[in-house]
Amino acid sequence: QVQLVESGGGSVQPGGSLRLSCTASGTIFRDDTLAWYRQAPGKERELVATAPNMGPSNVEDSVKGRFAISRDNAKNTVYLQMNNLRPADTGVYYCNIPKWNAQYWGQGTQVTVSS
Repeated sequence: QVQLVESGGGSVQPGGSLRLSCTASGTIFRDDTLAWYRQAPGKERELVATAPNMGPSNVEDSVKGRFAISRDNAKNTVYLQMNNLRPADTGVYYCNIPKWNAQYWGQGTQVTVSS
């Protein structure tokens, strides 16, 4: 069974940085596309960044130039480096692995950006 465990969330002031981690088990990690989503209060969950098993990673326009996704297949871990954080980045961040028959999600980690 696929399990995803996120960590690294917290509270920071605007302009600060955080690095989120997500460690997976129960999957052939190197073959998986990995993604980070976020959900702000009262809003729908939205895609933030993806790291396919092959090819370049991608970040959405809303975070381009500030966030970066990376993966370490040896550690079964995907990271989201978040710099120059803004209050609009506040929300619960979720790790995701899409497979042909199911979507797998972590429990989420809270990120709060406030002065």
